[in-house]
Amino acid sequence: MRLIDTHTHIDFPDFDADRNEVLARSRELGVERMVVLGVEQANWQRVWQLVESDKSLYAALGLHPVHLQQHQQAHLQELGEWLQRLHGHPQLCAVGEIGLDYFIEALDPQAQQVWFEAQLQLAVEFKLPALIHVRRSHAVTIATLKRIKPQRGGIIHAFAGSYEEAREYIKLGFKLGLGGAPTWPQALRMHRVLPRLPLEAIVLETDSPDMPPAMYPQQRNSPEHLPDICRALAEHFNVEAEQLASITSANADALFGWAD
Repeated sequence: MRLIDTHTHIDFPDFDADRNEVLARSRELGVERMVVLGVEQANWQRVWQLVESDKSLYAALGLHPVHLQQHQQAHLQELGEWLQRLHGHPQLCAVGEIGLDYFIEALDPQAQQVWFEAQLQLAVEFKLPALIHVRRSHAVTIATLKRIKPQRGGIIHAFAGSYEEAREYIKLGFKLGLGGAPTWPQALRMHRVLPRLPLEAIVLETDSPDMPPAMYPQQRNSPEHLPDICRALAEHFNVEAEQLASITSANADALFGWAD
């Protein structure tokens, strides 16, 4: 089974004690490539150093909405400088993690919007996919993407919306990232939505160390769990796990411009 984890935070301190072992075990289980996402200016260097040390890792750099209070205007300029400096590097794959989070009430929606649009413009400028965090903000996210239209599309991370919202994202050239959340028995709406989604629009992810799947409750999530996530999701799509792994990996390859 060949797999690609399109969303990890394996640079986080949760993995400091055994990061190399986790990466080795993940590769042994078939996880050939992993995307590591920056969330604030303070972790971009750490992400990039990690990615440079391992050819199976790829970096996305961005300013996450949940870290809104840490962002400074100078960080946006610095992000542009990072993207300029790394432009064309085979291990820089996207702008992210960016987006809108309306679940956390303390996060000002207007301020989030400013950061989101500015980073989408960087995705347009540098012709990179955008990896987007969306919580309770699908309508505004879709409207924003319709205005700005990143030409390389991207991924809607941890998609948990309706079929109609999924269809809008797909029309805009985005893939839908699926991970541990739909494996839980209580994810009833997603269980209804999943069989209606075209496999050509799906990529797999873990969001490690967060969002563990049902088979690893209250544990640190890891790219090692992606094969089991794939098997659980395959049941909802009524396909073999090998087929889902193959199609989603091809989707990720095409999105990021990776040769087989």
